[in-house]
Amino acid sequence: MRLQPATKDSSPALEERTIDAFHRGDFYLIQPRRGHRAGTDAMMLAAAVPSSFSGRLVDLGAGAGAAGLAVASRCRSSRVVLVEREAETANCARATLAYPENSRIAGRGAVIETDVTLTGKARIAAGLEDSSFDFAIMNPPFNLRTDRPSPDDLRRGAHVMDDGLFESWLRTAAAIVRPKGGFALIARPRSLTEILAAMDGRFGAAQIVPILPRADEPAIRIVIRAIRASRAPLSLMPPLIIHDAAGDHFSIRADNVNNGRASLFGD
Repeated sequence: MRLQPATKDSSPALEERTIDAFHRGDFYLIQPRRGHRAGTDAMMLAAAVPSSFSGRLVDLGAGAGAAGLAVASRCRSSRVVLVEREAETANCARATLAYPENSRIAGRGAVIETDVTLTGKARIAAGLEDSSFDFAIMNPPFNLRTDRPSPDDLRRGAHVMDDGLFESWLRTAAAIVRPKGGFALIARPRSLTEILAAMDGRFGAAQIVPILPRADEPAIRIVIRAIRASRAPLSLMPPLIIHDAAGDHFSIRADNVNNGRASLFGD
């Protein structure tokens, strides 16, 4: 089991990172100055978890840990495991947990540096045991290889999906989440068919929230929440509209969701 202590950190010097406040300063994230950087996607994903959640959650492909730690910040009895493959960003997650301003959540967080797509004994040996979590969240790479790629290796790895990505990531989530446990992901709408196919037989009672820039514009993201081993039907929920019609300010609901003041599903 490769559960890493929060104090272990061999990544680049602090000048190659930034320290960014989330949830209006409720917690801070240390993340690479270059490459993939956390923002509203991570906060909307975290908001899919009910505010009353008090179990053990795994953030698959956690990066520096923004979504998982946003859950720990809002759900104050939860415990969070951050799973990240890239050493540099995993080290940022460890540094984040060791950061003094995060003392309120540090004792409820841990980092596993491993590949989400491991299977069988290799996955279990890495610390992702069967039925060991109450909830799984994921913000997997969702750009196609035909999209304009980033020249930065870390950013490209965090953004570009491999063939069969949703199938392999959902397979892991289904293995490690207990029956009747929760699951949520954020993705682009064009991936919905593939996601639902990967969920089939694994997660049910799906609820889908479209994320719209403005009320008269198409969705740019979807957040899906579901229950392990449920056979209940899918529900399409009211959309989250990010900006008010009058300008670029966040809507009241989007601001509350983004800052850990409300869950995306109203619970």
